[in-house]
Amino acid sequence: MAHEWIAALMFSTMLLMMLTGQRVFGAIGFVAVVAALALWGPGGQQMGFSAVMKLMKWNAMLTLPMFVFMGYVMSESRLAEDLYKMFHVWFGPVPGGLAIGTILLMVMISAMNGLSVAGMAIGATIALPELLRRGYDKPMISGVIQAGSSLGILIPPSVVLVLFAMIARQPVGQLWLAGIGPGLIMAALFIVYIAIRCRVNPALGPALTAAERAEIPRGEKLRLLRAGLLPVGVFAVMMVPFVNGWASLSEAAVIGALATTAAAIWQGRFTRQVFEVATRSTLAITCMFMLIILAALSFGAVFDGLGAGRTIERLFLEDMGLGPWQVLILMQLSFLIMGMFLDDTAMLVIVAPLYVGLARELDFDLIWYGVLYTITCQIAYLTPPFGYNLFLMRAMAPPEFTLPVIYRSVVPFVLLMLATLILLMIFPQIALWLPQTIYGN
Repeated sequence: MAHEWIAALMFSTMLLMMLTGQRVFGAIGFVAVVAALALWGPGGQQMGFSAVMKLMKWNAMLTLPMFVFMGYVMSESRLAEDLYKMFHVWFGPVPGGLAIGTILLMVMISAMNGLSVAGMAIGATIALPELLRRGYDKPMISGVIQAGSSLGILIPPSVVLVLFAMIARQPVGQLWLAGIGPGLIMAALFIVYIAIRCRVNPALGPALTAAERAEIPRGEKLRLLRAGLLPVGVFAVMMVPFVNGWASLSEAAVIGALATTAAAIWQGRFTRQVFEVATRSTLAITCMFMLIILAALSFGAVFDGLGAGRTIERLFLEDMGLGPWQVLILMQLSFLIMGMFLDDTAMLVIVAPLYVGLARELDFDLIWYGVLYTITCQIAYLTPPFGYNLFLMRAMAPPEFTLPVIYRSVVPFVLLMLATLILLMIFPQIALWLPQTIYGN
């Protein structure tokens, strides 16, 4: 059998296993192991050991548990709840103000955590009940929480960009800085959309009444403002040493985790239970990521051994005769399709090594391309029928949030994400200006 057909069989088998409900790392790892043993015999078992050693040498992986721990400490110690109350008080008088506050909350959570699932968990447990109580439209609630949580993989410290940096061998700091502009533009588009929709139809997002606003004393507003600025301070304490070169990536992550813990202690909320829940959850998520990465590295090694990367380059550039921008659009479309079935980490480790080489061959800036990939992951997270965030929302939300409601809710936000992606493709400096300015490249 030709190598191209073997690669296609591996990929289709993996997708079929996932559709039957198998765990992501189990499906990827099983196909990788069977293919390796079938192609190379007993020597194929070395691929798994090589993947383990490669993972253990990735120092940037040490940042993963630190960022996850930060997010859970914020959630369990109710620091995120204080932040949400601040947005509630200060934006409540505006139609749709609480939904706008939810987007701003997600931006702040993203700047503390770097994972979409953390933003989804905080949004579903803190924002969703309050939005329901205030009479917000259910599709509006679902769309805001899902779209806002997806910002976690774009705004630094993004774990996905850390993984991309390792695969593409690009500086993490530059990728993080490149994600700030597009991430803030996307959040701004979400806010403008919510504000316009709720001004046209106030029933979608009722504002706080004059009586409710009068019940909140000025002292309480100022106290919540101070509490809301605390996460900004934690983010600054973590990022300033890293950007200035005073601390490495791993050291900056540890500083962030310590700063978040210190903030919780200062507020008198760092209890034994908070520490236990945060530690157990961090261990569970870190192990899940490592299993997925190990399985995906093994799968990618087999794929690379079959010459899939060279085959893709030959198919696009020689056989089909496509231009650079046509190839780029096809790569983004393929990421969107795969994102309906695969976790972003699995998709990155399996496919990115193939596409990074192709992007380099086409003379595209890999920092810019990494941000494009990440935005495409965000879109794929929300794309029916199997978008990752869609099912997370269904699992965390009350029963009245049915799948048809959840599917319908993400449509306008997906369109806004596509607009951001197109804008970034037309104007690469949106992503590249900040890292070029700071690093002088």
